[in-house]
Amino acid sequence: MSEIEPKRLLHLVFGGELTHPGATEFKDLSSLDMVGIYPDYKTAHAAWRAKAHGTVDNAQMRYFVVHIHKLMDPNEP
Repeated sequence: MSEIEPKRLLHLVFGGELTHPGATEFKDLSSLDMVGIYPDYKTAHAAWRAKAHGTVDNAQMRYFVVHIHKLMDPNEP
């Protein structure tokens, strides 16, 4: 009996400096920090946390986790 590998749920972690702290608009799209693509939320969250903690002194710097798997298959629950 072969073992079935669990479905990978891809997540993108990226960030950059925002126009102001309450916004979600970036100041400069060419300077976005693309942290990486991860196979699950747990790993992506760990990468997000590390980057977010490293920029805690800059109120305008924000990092995000994007659920790529939801964009690729919008009908998935």
